[in-house]
Amino acid sequence: MSTLARVHEECHDDVPVARLEGEIDASNAEEIGDRLRALLTNRSVALVVDLTETTYLDSAGINLLLALGAEMQGRQQRLGLVVAARSPIARVISITGLDRAVPAQPALAQALDRVRHDHGTAGAAAGRVATPD
Repeated sequence: MSTLARVHEECHDDVPVARLEGEIDASNAEEIGDRLRALLTNRSVALVVDLTETTYLDSAGINLLLALGAEMQGRQQRLGLVVAARSPIARVISITGLDRAVPAQPALAQALDRVRHDHGTAGAAAGRVATPD
């Protein structure tokens, strides 16, 4: 792993959490993406990426998170972000619109609640069967 960034992996019940520490840019985005994808299995319902300790995020990092979110959505999985309010990362995420594509919360507990709720809602919607009147 690049010395610019570290990925700390943990699991909260059924949801893997990746805490990204340091700088994410074109030099390490692909490697970080591989690490994040490795946390997911076919049974995973969600992944939370904690950017609280991320000090720099360039367009390669934004594109990584957008692509990962789209991939996961295609597999009925949810991606959530933890972004500290008023951090430079929060501004970048807002300007780029990443927060409109991938839910961002200010704390890990909120992000975990959000991805679990979103997954339950999506699962319920997918499981609904229309009945004739």
